[in-house]
Amino acid sequence: MTTEGTPGQGNGLHSHVLDTLGLAITAGEYLPGSVLRTDEIAERFDASRTVVREVVRVLESMHLVESRRRVGVTVRPTDEWNVYDPRVIRWRLAGTDRPRQLRSLTVLRSAIEPVAAGLAATLATPDQCAELTEAALGMVRTSRGHQLEAYLRHDIAFHRVVLKASGNEMFARLGDVVAEVLTGRTEHAVMFHDPDPAAVTLHVQVAEAVREADAARAEELTRRIAVGALRELDVLAP
Repeated sequence: MTTEGTPGQGNGLHSHVLDTLGLAITAGEYLPGSVLRTDEIAERFDASRTVVREVVRVLESMHLVESRRRVGVTVRPTDEWNVYDPRVIRWRLAGTDRPRQLRSLTVLRSAIEPVAAGLAATLATPDQCAELTEAALGMVRTSRGHQLEAYLRHDIAFHRVVLKASGNEMFARLGDVVAEVLTGRTEHAVMFHDPDPAAVTLHVQVAEAVREADAARAEELTRRIAVGALRELDVLAP
């Protein structure tokens, strides 16, 4: 959980209060049914009521809390949260529930991305094929020498293109979700010093399969990437 002393650099007080409360709620520090008093929040963070109201509105939009007249801000049950919100994902990955959250999200990817890759092989435009190849080659270039931050950028770009090139707007909207999963996996040391060479090669082969309009191969290769991602999670407690 972030400390209360100083807001995150460049984020401002609003983001600091939002991140602190979001982390606390998703970590279970406030159980469902717990009531947060806006005046206590304002005093705790030395924040104006306007800032607190804005934070509460954001938390409400994520279905983490609901405001009740004469009661206060009540934490909602976990099964009502908007678990696809990138910020909720980020907060959950920063907490003690990280292993289960990573596995849940990776299983989601394994169900969606192979199908998206197969569709992309049929529907991708020449520009999207070029973007996919560029991202895959960027992954190759940064896969050695402990360049995980640069590698992550190319990895995120690759998977965003696959989802968008599927032609399915529902898949495309999962781009932010996948980006948070990949970022969390990197930031929380699930990956080793350098990416698995076999996984990097698979990404290059997926780009080739999409470019060659080989839907079956693109889907199978992407499924192998997903299986490898699940195996990586074995470094964490189940």
